[in-house]
Amino acid sequence: MKRSWTAPAVALVTIFVVGGCNDYGNTFQNNTGAFVSFLSPAQISAGNGDFTLTVNGQGFVLKTVVQWNGKPLTTTVPVGSTGAALGNIVTATVPAALVAKPGVATIITLNPAYGAGQNGLSNPIAFIINPPPNPLPVLTSITPQTKAAGSPDFTLTLNGSSFLPASDPSGGSQVKWSGAQQSQLTVVGTTTANQITATVPSGLLANSSASSVAVSVTVFNPPSPPPTGCVTACNGGGGGGSSVSATFTICGSGQSSCSPLAAAKVAGNAAETAAEETPALSLDGRYVAYTALENDRAQIFLRDTCEGASANCQPRSTLLSAAGDGTPANDESHAPSMSSDGRYVAFSSAATNLVENAPPGRQVYLLDTCAGAGDSCKPSTRLVSVDPNGALVGAESILPSVSASGRFVAFLAVTPSHSSKPASVQSKAPISDSNSGYRQVFIRDTCLGATNCAPKTTRISLQPGDGTASAAKPAGPVLSGNARHVAIVGANAATLFTRSVAVDDRIFLAIANQQH
Repeated sequence: MKRSWTAPAVALVTIFVVGGCNDYGNTFQNNTGAFVSFLSPAQISAGNGDFTLTVNGQGFVLKTVVQWNGKPLTTTVPVGSTGAALGNIVTATVPAALVAKPGVATIITLNPAYGAGQNGLSNPIAFIINPPPNPLPVLTSITPQTKAAGSPDFTLTLNGSSFLPASDPSGGSQVKWSGAQQSQLTVVGTTTANQITATVPSGLLANSSASSVAVSVTVFNPPSPPPTGCVTACNGGGGGGSSVSATFTICGSGQSSCSPLAAAKVAGNAAETAAEETPALSLDGRYVAYTALENDRAQIFLRDTCEGASANCQPRSTLLSAAGDGTPANDESHAPSMSSDGRYVAFSSAATNLVENAPPGRQVYLLDTCAGAGDSCKPSTRLVSVDPNGALVGAESILPSVSASGRFVAFLAVTPSHSSKPASVQSKAPISDSNSGYRQVFIRDTCLGATNCAPKTTRISLQPGDGTASAAKPAGPVLSGNARHVAIVGANAATLFTRSVAVDDRIFLAIANQQH
C-alpha cells in the first residue's frame, strides 16, 4: 500500500502585527489575550470527520473565538450559573476538511481587544494531524518453505496483504527471521501490497542436528511516522506491527530435502512461554500483572481484582504493553515486575512503539499505571535500559525487578558472545563499553519521587558471565524493596559483584548501597 502526503509548513507565531504604534514606534508586541495551556485532543489522524476541539487555559471571555491557522472556528464558550464565561475552557468545531491531510496546525484564541496596545491574541499552540496508522501486515505463505542446512544464499518470497513499499515514509515493511539467530533480512526487489522478497544468507541455515529445525518468519510494518514540521509531541500515526508467523524449515544435517514442519508447533511454544511466566503481585494482593497472548503475541496486562477496595470497585483488566494512544505493543512483551503498591510495572519488550525513538531489540520499560494516584495522573511509559549514550545498544535487556517504591529497577542485559573466551574484568569501564559480551546486571535509578536527582544506570556485575547456548532461559536479578540488595542466580550469569554474599552454590546476594 503506497501512501504519500505533503505536510503544510506552519510556523508557530509568537508575536503579531497590530494596528498603530507604541511609544517606541514599534509595530510588534506580545500577545495580550487569553493564555492557552493545552488542547484536547492535541492530535488526530488525518481523514477523521468533524470533531470538537477543547481549548484549556485562562482568560477566555464570552466573545472568545478559536482560530485554526488564522481562520475562525465555530466557538462555544461555557458559562456559569450567572451567565459569565467560565474563563478556563472553550470548545470549537473543527470541520473534517481541515484534517484531511497530515501536517501541523496553529491554534490560537482571539478575545475582543479594547484600547491601545491590546491585540486580544493568546499564545499559539500546535495541533498535530498525524498520517493514518500503518496497517497490520498479513502473511499467508512463503516460498520456498524448506532448505538444506548449509545451502547458499537464496531469495525468500512472502505473500499476503498490507505490505508497505520502501518508498513509504516509515521505511517500508521488514522481514524478521527468528531461529537460532534473530535477524532482519534484507528486502530486495520491489515490494507490493501483496508480495515482498528478501535475501536469506547462508549463515542463517546452520543445523548440526539430524532433525529438522523450525524458524519463525514474520513481516513487520513500522508505525506511521509524525508529519513533516512536527517538533513537539511527535508520536506519529502509530499502527503497524508484526504479522502472524510462517514456519520455515531447515533440514537436518546431511539431508538434501525434507518436509515442512507444522506451524502449530511454533504457536504452541509461544502459548506455553506466556503461560509459564510468573505473574507479579502488589503488596496488598489487589493488583496482578501477568503475561498473556493477544492476537498470537505476548502482552502484559494488569488485573485490578478490587480485593480490599471500596464496594463500588469493578474488577477489570488493562493492557499495559501499549503505546501512548492505546495501540498494543507491536512485538513480544514479557517478564512483569511490580512495585508494592501496584502503581509501577516494569517489563521487557521488543516492541518499537512503546516510547518515541525506541532502540532496537528487547528493552526494559517502566510503566506508571497511575493505580491509586487519582484522576489527575496520566499513565506513562519510560525506557529503563539506558546508558549515558541513551540505550544499551547491542544488548537484549530482559528480566527486570522493580523496588517497592518503583524508583529503582534491576535488570539483566544479555549480549550474544562472539568468542569462546570469557570477557575480561572491566571494573572501571563505562557502561557503553561493558556490553561486549555475555550477561551483566544493572540497576537504574529513575529518580521517581526524588528531588535534585539525575537518573543513572549502575552496573553492579563487574565481570560479564559467560552465557552459554545451553542456558536457554537465563535467570534475572531480584531487587529488595529498598533497592539495597540484589539476588542473582548463577556464578556464570554475572560474576564479581561490587560486593556480594554467597547464599548457596549458585545464588549470590549483591550489595548495592552505592545507589543511595
